[in-house]
Formats: sequence, C-alpha cells, structure tokens
Amino acid sequence: MGLIARILGLVFGNGRNVVVETAEVFRENAEAGAMRAQGVQTQAMTQFGAEFAIARQGGFDRFMDGVNRLPRPALALGTLGLFVAAMVDPVWFASRMQGIALVPEPLWWLLGVIVSFYFGARHQLKSQDFEREIAATMARAPQVMRNIAALRELDAATPGAADPGHDAGLSLHAADPDHNPALAVWIARAAAAPATS
Repeated sequence: MGLIARILGLVFGNGRNVVVETAEVFRENAEAGAMRAQGVQTQAMTQFGAEFAIARQGGFDRFMDGVNRLPRPALALGTLGLFVAAMVDPVWFASRMQGIALVPEPLWWLLGVIVSFYFGARHQLKSQDFEREIAATMARAPQVMRNIAALRELDAATPGAADPGHDAGLSLHAADPDHNPALAVWIARAAAAPATS
C-alpha cells in the first residue's frame, strides 16, 4: 500500500498531474486554447472598434463634405447638358467642340489623373465609412442578442412562460377564476328566465 501511495503521490502529488502535463506537450489544452482565442478575438474587436470610432464633425467638415459631393453630379449633369446643347443649337455646340479640340494632350492627361484621384479617394472614404458602420453594428450585436433572448422569454407561446415558479400565492391565485361581469349577468338571466320544456 505504501508503494502505491508513493507512486500516486509522485504522479499526482504537489497539486500536479504529470499525465496531463505530459499530454499537453503533444496536444494543446482545449480549454486554455479557447480562452486564448477568445482573448485575441476580444482584443481585435476592441481595437477595430476604437480605430473606426465615429468622430463628431464640425461645420467646416460638413461644408467640405458637401463640396466633395459636387463633382460627380456636376460631371453627370454637364454631360447630359452637352447632349441637350448639341440638339438645341448644333452650330454653337460645334464651335465649342472645336475649342476643346485645341486643348493639348498633356492637359487631358492631367485632367484624367485629377478625376481618377478624386473618384479613388471618394471610393476609399466611402469604404472606410462602411467599415466603421459595420464595426459599430458588430459592437452592438451582443446587446441585441441579449434583448432578443429577453423578448423571447416574455413570449406567451414560450413553454413555461406562465409558470408561477415557487410563488405559492401566485399559484393559488392562478387557480381561482377571475370575476367576469358578463358571465355573471348571463348566469343571472339564465336563472331568472322561466324553464321551457
């Protein structure tokens, strides 16, 4: 008996478990791995939410945002205006197009670069705003899930929703029928009416 106690004390003594420690050399502890993964996920979501925190815009920022929205509608409406001008006054339109034909090619390249950078920057800004909104939505997801669970518990169709639990007074009150004035009147009329056979 003493030999077995010494062997078991050697393997499991001093708050250690040699078998578990040896197994963890070859296979990761699933619980510890899950806790590490959860910590990494929490830190990543916290950092992502902080990176895309919505800042309040001042008057100048709103004004510049409005100015940044002008070129696309101006380009679209201007192009449609050129089609209308070509149909309304072809001579006027042709003389303006002759003037555009005199624009040197490097200036066209410069215009192309400016327009490309403008639309590229707007696309990047809108995609960052979209990512910011997604991060804010994901940050609210746990609260929404808790609210949905609480609402489902209140649903009358949920089994056990009307269960009084351990409240004896509520259990007794649930067994008593409520006073129904319409039913009382009906019973009184039925009693007062002469029996017909």
